[in-house]
Amino acid sequence: MSTASYSERIAMGPLVAAIDQGTSSTRFLVFNSKTAELLSHHQVGIKQSFPKEGWVEEDPKEILQSVYECMERTCEKLGQLNIDISNIKAVGVTNQRETTLVWDKETGEPLYNAIVWLDLRTQSTVERLINSTPGKNKNHLKHKTGLPISTYFSAVKLRWLMDNVEEVAEAVLTHRAMFGTVDSWLIWCLTGGKNGGVHVTDVTNASRTMLFNIHTLDWDPELCKYFDVPMEILPQVKSSSEIYGSVNSGSLAGVPISGCLGDQSAALVGQMCFQDGQAKNTDQGKMDLNNVVFFLFIFSKWLMSDHGLLTTLAFKLGKDAPAYYALEGSVAIAGAVVRWLKDNLGIIQSSAEIEKLAGDVGSSYGCYFVPAFSGLYAPYWEPSARGIICGLTQFTNRSHLAFAALEAVCFQTREILEAMNQDYGVPLSQLQVDGGMTSNRLLMQLQADVLCIPVVKPSMSETTALGAAMAAGAAEGVGVWSLTPGNLTTIPTDKYQPLINPEESEFRYARWKKAVQKAMNWETTEPITNGNGLTLDIYNIKNENQKLSTGQQ
Repeated sequence: MSTASYSERIAMGPLVAAIDQGTSSTRFLVFNSKTAELLSHHQVGIKQSFPKEGWVEEDPKEILQSVYECMERTCEKLGQLNIDISNIKAVGVTNQRETTLVWDKETGEPLYNAIVWLDLRTQSTVERLINSTPGKNKNHLKHKTGLPISTYFSAVKLRWLMDNVEEVAEAVLTHRAMFGTVDSWLIWCLTGGKNGGVHVTDVTNASRTMLFNIHTLDWDPELCKYFDVPMEILPQVKSSSEIYGSVNSGSLAGVPISGCLGDQSAALVGQMCFQDGQAKNTDQGKMDLNNVVFFLFIFSKWLMSDHGLLTTLAFKLGKDAPAYYALEGSVAIAGAVVRWLKDNLGIIQSSAEIEKLAGDVGSSYGCYFVPAFSGLYAPYWEPSARGIICGLTQFTNRSHLAFAALEAVCFQTREILEAMNQDYGVPLSQLQVDGGMTSNRLLMQLQADVLCIPVVKPSMSETTALGAAMAAGAAEGVGVWSLTPGNLTTIPTDKYQPLINPEESEFRYARWKKAVQKAMNWETTEPITNGNGLTLDIYNIKNENQKLSTGQQ
């Protein structure tokens, strides 16, 4: 929090706020638009529920309430710092992507819990869709969407809601249903909800649904027909930086909401990645939370990957501004492997311990850990994979497991880096990183060693929220934050140089690749029926009998 003097605060000029709604928590942060200094923030945790094996849900009303609470508490903190909240000129929104909601536009009530991005309930549906395509091709829609057919994206989650939740099906038939990702839900509610709320999303979030055409930058009628989704329930697609509406109530009533980006796109903006060929890697969330490593390479033109990466919208910073694209790799489990070591194995008491524990040995001594708890994402897109630890000997102890867990994050990033280099044709010279896991200095050094290139970490870790604030402050009609290269604030960085020779790095990486192959084709999700004739998705063999005996659907 700022330690600026009272007189400095008086002269600080316009402020811009950001709602950062993530998988595990919601935060509201306020920045000085002239210096990018973080002045105050508040954070509230979000509960996840796991109704069945592979299912992950969150309460949309809890998400919304957490936003209101964070906004009000932050305003109170600003008041205690003698900072006038009337200086807040705009609010940006950044959010967990793909998480899917449907609500009733007449009552304003959610019709089911939010289905979180990592939920696997649609796995058998995805397999059936893939098997019905020519050549059983998971990339059948990629020429329009940039995405493989996967449980990860919103369209199949929405299809599940329409097929399995009576309230959703009825609302669709009676033209009362609204679909949205978390950004749409929040902006609709904050701008009035059932009393005139604005139903919008931005190009970055829309590009994660499998319903959006990344060439036309709008919903695609053929894709909607493919998934049998009525276009009337979809939000209007806007740019990432324009005034969508104004906050309807509370301490910030009347302040425009003028920035919207999915979390990884917001981090690109916050890291000032505005030029072709720049890349960043995000270890999203705190170390002990279920999180993903995202790796994005930015381009001013559309580029299709031939090596298992996604093409997604990076940002479109204004109604008339050009759209920028990104090649993206995403890894299903990164920081969650640390939580697994803590909660499931009990070899550490807190996530912070892993750096010291792994540092005590400085090597995995031949132990390799592939944390494919929910299958493998980029570049494999293999849902049948499962976690594996191999290379164990009598010498292996918990310190070696801790080191192998950190190394796994780095190896997965290298796999994506290699795919990016193959698609782009120009090797990356350094990697910019952000997020909670970057506080682990051993992990940052390992990342540089495994990649054989420098790793650059900003000293200010809140680049995701900063990006949303920058987009909001730069919007036409707000204009308090300049995004022109000469006016961008320079954020100090720490740089980690590789310390091992490339031959050692190559040897360790080759062993990792061997371990990945051992993890493949471990699980299947054959659809079966219960006694009532209802189809069940089987995620875990040990739970099959329990599911059948209890009649779970």
